This record gives sequence, structure tokens and C-alpha cells, in this order.
Amino acid sequence: MSACDQHQLAAWPMPRTCPYAPPDAYRDLREDAPTRVRIRGGDAWLVTRHADVRRALNDNRFSADDQQPGFPLRIQLPPEPGVMSFSRMDDPEHGRLRRMALTEFTARRTRALRPEVELLVDHLLDELERRPRPVDLVTEFAVRLPALVIARMLGVPERDEADFTEQSRVVLSQEAGPEETYAAFVTMTRLLDRLVTERTADPRDDLVSRLATRYVASGELTHDELVAMARFFLVAGHETTAHQIALSVLSLLRDPGQQAELRADPSLFKPAVEELLRYWSISQDNQVRVAVDDIELGGAHIRKGEGVVLAIPAANHDESVYPGAERLDIHRDAAGHLAFGFGPHLCPGASLARMELEVCLSRLFARFPALRLAVPVEDVRFRENTLVYGLEELPVTW
Repeated sequence: MSACDQHQLAAWPMPRTCPYAPPDAYRDLREDAPTRVRIRGGDAWLVTRHADVRRALNDNRFSADDQQPGFPLRIQLPPEPGVMSFSRMDDPEHGRLRRMALTEFTARRTRALRPEVELLVDHLLDELERRPRPVDLVTEFAVRLPALVIARMLGVPERDEADFTEQSRVVLSQEAGPEETYAAFVTMTRLLDRLVTERTADPRDDLVSRLATRYVASGELTHDELVAMARFFLVAGHETTAHQIALSVLSLLRDPGQQAELRADPSLFKPAVEELLRYWSISQDNQVRVAVDDIELGGAHIRKGEGVVLAIPAANHDESVYPGAERLDIHRDAAGHLAFGFGPHLCPGASLARMELEVCLSRLFARFPALRLAVPVEDVRFRENTLVYGLEELPVTW
């Protein structure tokens, strides 16, 4: 492709014109086959249809390995021991590590964890009630709950919780430069390296201890692999859930009718969570792959070595699958949404995230039925330049 041709390509990531909807360009692009877009350092294919994104996520000819030639990373991190995550691996290594990780995220474990999550939520709501109003629901509730849950699951000491939260924020920011991003990776890795060392020597009742006892001791998992796995859980389990909670609360504050329905019939919270996940699709720019073979996808011929961006927000707003997709509807059957991915890289913590969201929303609106925004809705500030969409703050009162 010539420099002139590349200059004419649309740039990605694409800007939103409305903070409550994916970029307008996605709507038009879904009418066509996957299209070429300009990214930092080159160009890649952008896939926007639900069927095409779903197929690509389940096709092993699209590699998640960011060390493959042509992988569309805008920030390239040097590979070092303990830094690589199994989310950026292909089978068979990915499958081997994922099977071990899934032992900690079964439906049974999630159900067993629910009473503790309920207690944590109630404790945070007690604190919220004592604070002077207005309060920022992002910093005082939405960020704290998943951080506490995943930190307690991993066995992270309280002294390290603030450090982990900050490093996670930097890693997922699109505004941080390569040096800052890499430094955050290294800092987080060192903290987790220390945790794995401590729990291997002195196991306790936590996720890291169980994986160390079961798999590191047997030689099935290395120390560095457990460090990388724990870091993946921390970043994925904290940042995404925090901002999904905040955005979900904002949605219901903007829609008193649907909020009232949920309060009147709490059984609706479970399907409402699925619709909120579909509607926001907060993992907006981080599903990227590279073709390791020539592939026909949705009418496009993608050659080996070409990068591919899988637009989850575009797929989850595909009108052919979800009519009226840009309208939040808690009665919609949102089954099949791709908010957690699909196929071999389906988020292992999906059931945990669903449970946290259901508990948070149901208990928050039961405790504070008069909850409302403390600022005009147009003054709510969104996080624009991040891999995970969200809110800077959510001032509320009651």
C-alpha cells in the first residue's frame, strides 16, 4: 500500500460523537465488508459485523500472540520473563494455562464467593451513607468493590492494593507513552512476583496459593507463568468491572422507568446485566489479532501477516442481531453478546463479573431508592483515551 493510499484510510481508534453510543462510523462500516484503517505504525483490517467478529474470535488462524509479525500493537512491550500474559498466547500454550486458570472461576466457586461479595458491597454502602454528599460513586464504590474482590481472591496484602490499582490504570491508558506503560508492567510484575514467592513458601486460602500448591509444586506451571496469570486477573478483573458498574449505574439514573421496574422486580437484574454489558461494550479497542494464514472473512480477503481489529462495540450494536441496538432495554434478550469475547479467549472471569454487577446494582438501588445525579447529565465526564471505556467520576446524592 502506498503512503498516499494509507493517508486516505480512516484512522482508528474512531471518535465517539455521543458518549452513550459507539462511533457513528461503525454503523456505516457494517454495511460493507471488513475495511482497512490506519493505526499507529501502519494499517489493519477493521471488523464490525457481529457474525464476522464472532467468527474471527473463534478462528485459530487469527493469532492473539503479540509477538507475531504484523500484530497491530500501537505500543510494543519487550518480552521478558513474567511479563507475557496467556491472553496474548495461542494454543497449545494458551489452552494449557487457561485450563489451570478456569479451576478458580467455576460456577461453584462464584456461587461460594457471592456471600462475601454481598458483605463487601454492604460495607461499602454503609461507608457511602456516612460520607458527606455529593459523593463520587466511581472512586468511593465502583473502583473499590472489584479491587477488593480480586485482591482478596489473589491474596494481595492491603499494603499493595493502592499500587496495584494505579499500575492497572496506567497499563490500560492509551495516553501513557511506551516508557510509562512498560514501567507500570514492570512495577506490577515485581509486586506479584513477591506475592507468588510468599504464597509458594507459605500457602494460604487464596487463588495464588492454590495455583502454586496445585500446579507450581508439580512443575505444570512455572513461577513466572503464575506471576503473569495473577497480573492478568488483577488488571482484567478490576478495571473492567469497575467501569461497567459505574456506567451501568449512570444508565439506570438516566432511565427512571427501567430503574423502577428493577427495584419492583429484582429478578430482572440478571437479564438487565446482560443488556448493560452489551450496551456499553466497554472493551472498546483491545481485541486485536493478526492473520497467520490467508483468510476470507465477510467478503474481505485477509492475507497472512495482516493485522485485524475486532470492534466489539460495533458487533454488539449490530442492528441485524439487536434491533434498536442503541437503546438500552432491560427486557431485551441480549444472549450472544460479545462483551466477554468468544471462543478460546472468552473471559475466564465472566461469571464473577456478572455476579458482582448483579449484587452491586441490586443492593445499591435498594439501599438508595432516591439516588440521583448531583450534576447535570451533560457534565458527566467519560474516559475517552483508554482501552476500557468508563467514567472519570459520577457525582451522586440521594
